Amino acid sequence: MADDYLVRIGKLIRDARQHRGWTQSQLADALGTSQSAVNRIERGNQNISLEMIARIGEALDSEIVSLGYAGPMHLRVVGGRRLSGAIDVKTSKNACVALLCATLLNKGRTVLRRVARIEEVYRLLEVLNSIGVRTRWINEGVDLEIVPPARLDMDAMDADAARRTRSIIMFLGPLLHRMDQFRLPYAGGCDLGTRTIEPHMIALRRFGLDITATEGIYHAKVEAGVSPGRPIVLTERGDTVTENALLAAARHDGATVIRNASSNYMVQDLCFFLEALGVRVDGIGTTTLTVHGIPNIDVDVDYSPSEDPVEAMSLVAAAVVTESELTIRRVPIEFMEIELAVLEEMGLDHDRSAEYTADNGRTRLVDLTVRPSKLEAPIDKIHPMPFPGLNIDNVPFFAAIAAAAQGQTLIHDWVYDNRAIYLTDLNRLGGRLQLLDPHRVLVEGPTRWRAAEMMCPPALRPAVVVLLAMMAAEGTSVLRNVYVINRGYEELAERLNSVGAQIEIFRDI
Repeated sequence: MADDYLVRIGKLIRDARQHRGWTQSQLADALGTSQSAVNRIERGNQNISLEMIARIGEALDSEIVSLGYAGPMHLRVVGGRRLSGAIDVKTSKNACVALLCATLLNKGRTVLRRVARIEEVYRLLEVLNSIGVRTRWINEGVDLEIVPPARLDMDAMDADAARRTRSIIMFLGPLLHRMDQFRLPYAGGCDLGTRTIEPHMIALRRFGLDITATEGIYHAKVEAGVSPGRPIVLTERGDTVTENALLAAARHDGATVIRNASSNYMVQDLCFFLEALGVRVDGIGTTTLTVHGIPNIDVDVDYSPSEDPVEAMSLVAAAVVTESELTIRRVPIEFMEIELAVLEEMGLDHDRSAEYTADNGRTRLVDLTVRPSKLEAPIDKIHPMPFPGLNIDNVPFFAAIAAAAQGQTLIHDWVYDNRAIYLTDLNRLGGRLQLLDPHRVLVEGPTRWRAAEMMCPPALRPAVVVLLAMMAAEGTSVLRNVYVINRGYEELAERLNSVGAQIEIFRDI
């Protein structure tokens, strides 16, 4: 019986290691042991202590390797430290998840370069693997290879993984070309209030897709031969609804015009990828897109998604709140220009390099050096607008920045029902934020941050804002259950530590 448990534990460890894209030698190095010892553990030929199981789980950042219960990950933050040096921006989380959904359009092999190693990506990979798509990390776990099957097994879909990501909604566009009926679980993700999928339905009905919802499942049926007879006008200029319309149009035979389209960074990356598949897209970067679809896409394609402007904003905010001089490299400047203009008006001292091109050959990048600055509250309120306005996901970081500035700043997050409420968690750390209504918060600065222990907010960007405030607070803080941060950021604690932060990852055992 004991030997059977060792074999089962070994298989879990092997699967978790392969999912992370590590070799046995890499895991051995992380554990301070030998490759042969890891090989024996994975084959079930070596006794393994509870301590070693916990160490392996931490090394692999895997809640699979546990004693029957997956303990959440926590962060212990020693604050008041100055950051220094340089840090690179990772590839875009939102672009990567859209591109993973887009691979369902292609019958050939897709390689995506430098894919973000985040929980949102892992959930989509679990869904794709469960329906028959072969995926593997290559080039020492840096790049991702995706090979679809001839026929998807939708009945075998990992529903639990699907419910943990809102990105599953972007399966609708490509799947309507592959089958006449299918089912998808309700979309999950961050807790940001009610988020209707009706704009998606309005757009996709024009391609013959009809959906009914019962007991947590979307039941989709596709009427063959239905074609948009006139331009599709999106009822909201949303990123995912634009992407879904693009995915549906990509294999529609003929030209599809999409109006009131988002021109945000992830939409542009998806358009560039569709062009790599052979689909012509006119109007990239504007609110009117014309897609010249191809009914059959069967090509081997290699594509590099661009860097994440929201992560770039996170790192700028980290430098501001810790009063540090920090260089943030590979910043997609086209999608940060409004934010930087606002920060300049507040008094931010920074330099930027000459522009250079991202690996996708299209996106413009710069390196930013941010220095300690005496900030003043902006005269106007901080509020998001569709691109090229201030990015919706960058608004929360202005709460931490405003808390470091002299005066009062009004932040109006009109898009999401709950997110402004989560920003008031900063009050636990010494902030002075007054919630005016579910969408507006008044921030009084400057702030003398203080350490605290608290639960992670259930929304990605406010959770990172709390972490940044902890980095600025003298003393030791604890942020519990940080899964939501891992949904959107790759090894954020380790990377911040590389430029001077002191953040320890731990779990309850």
